Amino acid sequence: MLPVISNQTARRLFLHRHALAEAPVGLATGEALHDLIHRIGFVQVDSINTVARAHDMILFARRQSYQPEALKRLLERDRSLWEHWTHDASILPVGLHGVWQHRFTRDAARLQANWKRWFRDGYEAQFDSILNRIAKDGPVGTADVGEGEVRGKGGWWDWHPSKTALEWLWRTGQLAITRREGFRKIYDLTEHVIPQVHRAEVPGEIVVDWACGSALDRLGFGTSGEIAAYWNAISPEEAKAWSRAALASGEVIEVEVEGAEGQRRRMVARPEMVGEAAPEVTTRLRILSPFDPALRDRDRAEFLFGFRYRIEVFVPEPERIYGYYVFPVLEGDRLVGRIDVKAFRDAGALRVKAFWPEAGIKLGAGRTAKLEAELDRLARFAGCARVEFLDDWQRATLVTASL
Repeated sequence: MLPVISNQTARRLFLHRHALAEAPVGLATGEALHDLIHRIGFVQVDSINTVARAHDMILFARRQSYQPEALKRLLERDRSLWEHWTHDASILPVGLHGVWQHRFTRDAARLQANWKRWFRDGYEAQFDSILNRIAKDGPVGTADVGEGEVRGKGGWWDWHPSKTALEWLWRTGQLAITRREGFRKIYDLTEHVIPQVHRAEVPGEIVVDWACGSALDRLGFGTSGEIAAYWNAISPEEAKAWSRAALASGEVIEVEVEGAEGQRRRMVARPEMVGEAAPEVTTRLRILSPFDPALRDRDRAEFLFGFRYRIEVFVPEPERIYGYYVFPVLEGDRLVGRIDVKAFRDAGALRVKAFWPEAGIKLGAGRTAKLEAELDRLARFAGCARVEFLDDWQRATLVTASL
């Protein structure tokens, strides 16, 4: 029989590896902040700012002393972090640049196949002129290139050729993001941004071993598909082959992990994890970004926590079940609900439109007090002086809702 990891133990081990088991206290500057990001792997960047940017929410949920200036310093002055693509734009430790270079070649082939269908012609002709301009005059943003072009009025598919060229050169590693102005990316030559010691390419076979091993260490346990998806750096087939070889060598073993509904799923784990004591988990309640690394894999979150979450940003308003941008709520080792909250900084108020508890969760006096305390902390982080609750903000659980 395979070793069985109970659901509560699995949840706690997973949260511990994502720095969500302990209380959100401690240093969040310099080396401590870098180490936190290394521990969770990456921090996704997103433009939506209903309360705070996704990367800031992710870090605040783990260290409530965090301030955005500390992250900016590591990215733009110390150069110990950099920005590139995992599943989406993300902030990563700069030490990963060497293993990321295989992605530059891979992405070039993928972009070549797709972007000619998606974007207007002419961007390839801009490559050399943009690189030469940056080499001569310094960093640029999209507003600095493409003079004389007729700008389209469509969405991302209607980028002008110079913007497409900048994104291509960034995605394929020839440019790097040197800073952001507001949320606007400013690009420079990679050698001006990434320290030389981190620019050496890592051989492909080492990349696969790193991608699988480091993903498993952050997941605790996983299927080959979950391991491949963690960094989105290798193919599912490569992860399957790695898992087979690691099982044969004894580097990993098979286990059965219990899901929230009592179902079991066969996964792999390090041998030393079997019998590992489930860490104590803080009883603090905290509000998570929809793009939190612990929730990025929606299917895994549903399996472990029984929490079905789908972001509704792109769902027409009349068809939304919860709201435009609703935040998951974590209490201890359980996802207990979701909350629709938005910062109105001009009015100095963080406004709570609705809170939906999960099935079986009651918003009693104790839990309400913890939620209100967390909202007060979040309001201060978002630059608001107070929290306002709209009428009828306490909602019933939508047990039949399905997105």
